[in-house]
Amino acid sequence: MGPEFVTEREGQFVDHAMWDERYGKPGFAYGTAPNAFLTSVAGRIPIGKVLSLGEGEGRNAVYLATYGHEVVAVDGSAVGLAKAERLAEERGVTITTVVSDLADFVVGPGQWDGIVSIFCHVPPPLRARVHAAVVRGLKPGGVFILEAYTPAQLEYGTGGPPTADLMVSVSELREELDGLELVHACELKRTVYEGRGHTGLSAVVQVVGVREIESQL
Repeated sequence: MGPEFVTEREGQFVDHAMWDERYGKPGFAYGTAPNAFLTSVAGRIPIGKVLSLGEGEGRNAVYLATYGHEVVAVDGSAVGLAKAERLAEERGVTITTVVSDLADFVVGPGQWDGIVSIFCHVPPPLRARVHAAVVRGLKPGGVFILEAYTPAQLEYGTGGPPTADLMVSVSELREELDGLELVHACELKRTVYEGRGHTGLSAVVQVVGVREIESQL
């Protein structure tokens, strides 16, 4: 679904059309440069298989592929992932794209050296399920990297979902990511300029979590 994607499963709708429309416009909604937090911590991920959740138009997946990772990019928008494939070709790397709702995508246990979630916002019940799958899905020593908006982002209006329930706090993430050692977990204000979708001072939460050998489920 791309950054800030909104999905309802127990009921109601998945707005693929909205994301297809957004990604169908000229240019890249969130730019082609990778997320700055991701670039600052990507070196922690062991070289291997990396899963990018809600990848959108490919900026982060392509960046990770330049490290030598085997990257799988998942998103509900076929339009966004088509752009991701073109961007990868332009940058001389290969990524695998999977068009799927996160509600339907099977992460698979113990498969991933790294999992990345950058501005991928979903309703809390689904988010908890996805994060439980993330913990199970990492190999021992695997790394999870997340940046998202906190509810305080509504004060800024510089990007993100329209309602606080689609955002997340560090306390919620600590609970949902039980089983990972959170070597970095904080809420902060920082300036985010990423294409036309993220446009200034923002309230974000950042996490780097490591799956320890003894925590394997």
